[in-house]
Amino acid sequence: MSVNKSDQAIPFSTKLSYGLGALGKDLGCAPIYIFLMFYYTDVVGLSAVYVGTLFLVARIIDAFTDPLMGMIVDNTRTRFGKFRPWILIGTLINAVVLLALFSAHRFDGTSAYAYAAITYILWGVTYTIMDIPYWSMIPSLSCKRSEREHLVVWPRIFASIAWTVVGAYGLSVVGVFGGEDQGHGFFLASVLIAVLFIASAALTFFKVVDKSNQSGNVEIAGKIETIEKAAQEKISFKDVKNILVQNDQLQSLIGFVLSFNIAMQLVGGFAIYYFSYAIGQPDMFPMFMLVAGVAEFAGIFLFPWISKVINRNFMWPLACGFPILCCGVLFLGSEIAPASAVLVGIAGAALKFGNGLFNGLSTVMLADVVDYGEVKTGMRSESVIFSVQTMMVKGAGALAGFLIGFGLTMVGYVANEAQTAETVLGLKVLMLLVPAVMVGLSALIYKKTYRLDKRFNKKEVTTETSYA
Repeated sequence: MSVNKSDQAIPFSTKLSYGLGALGKDLGCAPIYIFLMFYYTDVVGLSAVYVGTLFLVARIIDAFTDPLMGMIVDNTRTRFGKFRPWILIGTLINAVVLLALFSAHRFDGTSAYAYAAITYILWGVTYTIMDIPYWSMIPSLSCKRSEREHLVVWPRIFASIAWTVVGAYGLSVVGVFGGEDQGHGFFLASVLIAVLFIASAALTFFKVVDKSNQSGNVEIAGKIETIEKAAQEKISFKDVKNILVQNDQLQSLIGFVLSFNIAMQLVGGFAIYYFSYAIGQPDMFPMFMLVAGVAEFAGIFLFPWISKVINRNFMWPLACGFPILCCGVLFLGSEIAPASAVLVGIAGAALKFGNGLFNGLSTVMLADVVDYGEVKTGMRSESVIFSVQTMMVKGAGALAGFLIGFGLTMVGYVANEAQTAETVLGLKVLMLLVPAVMVGLSALIYKKTYRLDKRFNKKEVTTETSYA
């Protein structure tokens, strides 16, 4: 069968619509990872260790629900494909839960603790319904790596914009909406986010058409039979287990991506406490987040071009080097110039530029792992494998949240009070040393275990695993 060259390129309208879907999606999750710990401890009045434990327990639940959702998506057959219906359904449900989540300040005592637990767990489960099918679309939109590398720039850029806006201006918006009543401000901000979230999901639903049910448009003729066969097969629980267990490169990717994500979540979660209490410069926090967001945008935007000139073997270590540089600059600044906006800006830029490279690279790697897993197991399951991405992001957030809650308690943090010298030292260790170690671990795992660095070639994969 001949392949039309024009079919190999993803249309600009598809890239833009898919990217805008990430804008609303990440506007919906960025407040959770940046401000929820602060909201629970300083607004609702929950204990830090309880909140950290809640984050961890919720992610244990996700360890079961995320792969299950991946299986459900892969078994979905509708005239809209298998991804888009769940994106829309999940967004509508999660938007409602988001409003409930930031209503915890209306409760007191034991009821506040119970309400926070129920709504946070519901948030994680309902976010899964939408997030897994969203990212799972990538392999079905193109089988060509260069197209995937250019495609992932779009959602990552818009996601970066969302995180930058929330991080830099989130507290300001809360203040404008709520005045002295931060709880009311958080709730009204969540209403605005929910509206934008639903609008972006609707755009993705109507404008992004995957090729999972359009075999005539698949760009690589050799893939058509595989995709048509996959469309008729059902994925069972046993298949899910085999897909996850037999794919050694997926296990490798989980190791180094999870380590990196935990480090980034730790810096993001501790930053508001670090600038407010450790160095006594709370105004530095929004500036740090703003500069970081711009740098992340640059890292994502430049990723396709950087990947052309830098060998894949060096891309991950390069991405890891920037967050370590960030920690070093922040430590230096805390010792010689705590109020230096220049050093804080350099640190923020280093942190998120590396994260921008990480976001583009890890998404492309997952698409490669889908192809690799198809050869290893004989089953093609985009949603089950991409459910791992959702699980890793939320898992990293949970582990980081647990460490933040436990760490704040261990160093003697007291909300809305001046901190002791020991607490300040503890905050610096938690903010700077622990993340640097985690990023170093990520680079080490990658170097020792990952082998899909070069262009994946299905024909050269044997039972011993070969690479082109």
